[in-house]
Amino acid sequence: MARFPPPGGDGSARGRAGKAAGCAGFRSGRGVRLVAGCAALSHCGRLDELCGKSCTGCTVSLDGLPSEILLKILSYLDAVALLCAGCVNRRFYHLANDNFIWIRIYSTAFSPKRSNWKVNSVEKTAVSMNSLSVGDKEAGYWKKEYITKQIASVKAALARVLKPLHPYTGLPVKTKEALRISGLGWVIILKENSGKEHILEHVDLSINDSSVTAVWYGKDWPRLVTLSTLDLCGVTPVFMNRSQTPIKNGPRWHSLIAKYNLSHLTESTMLGCDRLIRIFCLHPGLVVGLWKREEELAFVMANLHFHHLVERSTLGSAAIPYELPPHTPLLDDSPERGLSDYQLHVDMHSGGVFCLCGTFRNLSTSKGYIENEYMKLSVISFKNSTEHLPLIGKVGLSWKTNIFDGCVKSCSIMDLTLLEEYGKPFWCFSSPVCMRPSPGPSDGPTFLGETYRVDYADTEGRVHLELVWIEETGEYFIVSLALYLRVAKINHWFGTKY
Repeated sequence: MARFPPPGGDGSARGRAGKAAGCAGFRSGRGVRLVAGCAALSHCGRLDELCGKSCTGCTVSLDGLPSEILLKILSYLDAVALLCAGCVNRRFYHLANDNFIWIRIYSTAFSPKRSNWKVNSVEKTAVSMNSLSVGDKEAGYWKKEYITKQIASVKAALARVLKPLHPYTGLPVKTKEALRISGLGWVIILKENSGKEHILEHVDLSINDSSVTAVWYGKDWPRLVTLSTLDLCGVTPVFMNRSQTPIKNGPRWHSLIAKYNLSHLTESTMLGCDRLIRIFCLHPGLVVGLWKREEELAFVMANLHFHHLVERSTLGSAAIPYELPPHTPLLDDSPERGLSDYQLHVDMHSGGVFCLCGTFRNLSTSKGYIENEYMKLSVISFKNSTEHLPLIGKVGLSWKTNIFDGCVKSCSIMDLTLLEEYGKPFWCFSSPVCMRPSPGPSDGPTFLGETYRVDYADTEGRVHLELVWIEETGEYFIVSLALYLRVAKINHWFGTKY
């Protein structure tokens, strides 16, 4: 798979990009050949007149063709095929950078629309083409200009789609539509200690209420002992056409979402296990499954919250993640009262099956609940039994590979969306969590049943969940749920000085 270099760079062709040349009908190697170029050659004349020999099976050796003929052939390609052709070898890279070819593509795509009652003459069109300055620009200039403008148009189109927000979740209403029209997908890049990279496309993809789950599995994983890091990237076609299905093998833009250190797959990050695998959690939101016997990779699962998902998956680069624009503090007119009118939506699910889907409104807390640099926001209280909620069905994290499948008990995926008093997302995440035995609440009533806890923490806050197993009904009940918001995040968001 080709990773396309970002605009404005040196534009050097990468070795692994050569695979993408197949979509243009080119292949590299000794005796470079053009298979799909017959249609283009027909515009230039008969093949036997150009090459001095007959065409057998529409396959013509390119070794002896002069650059002028190759440029004529390339001039009939569209932008996608032209970029793929430039990945064949060094000669094709320089030929495919020709400014006269790219200025035609640029002017066709971005020339001002003419009204029906006023049509420019051929002479005026030629003059406007000359005014674009072909000759005095370095090779590849108009290719870079075309790609830059295409990417800008994609960003503008996605911004329009994502602008409407849901009144209750504060998330874009048309996230699923944005994923569809952008052709967005995700890859993981496994990097060996030697520098070698393995790029894997997601095998399964499920879209939940407020998150996306992408899964990778297969039989040809590299050995874990040779790997150092894992990069999670969003990939989108460089040229988005809303009326057509994106070309999978065409040039694509990589946007780094997160980088994970695989040396952190230790006992401290293990969530659980079954008879075949052990699963580990790497923040943010990554599940790594290892075979118990071989201690090798079985699957990788990425959990991505909808909040800024499209931006993070499309607007970064292959090396640098997308950075959110600077936040302007929302001045709190009454900072003494603490936090008020917050809204929480939380899901717990796995494999498309939800065991919890709850929305809690009018949440509030005061400055008196600040402790150890966190402010506590109580959602479900031990003492109020009317707030206690059951988990529906069995709790477990489902997994599968191309051979086996299974379920790790007591684990699931938690999606959390917390809206502040103005209805904007304040804290969002999608991450695996695990229920662990708990000695029971020290400051609450005694429950007739085994007690469990679920804990999650990141740089913005913590979640603490207490559950009780009711043997008679065979279900878990949530008897306590509290959020602990980092005071530094609150002060940064509202300009307060708690």
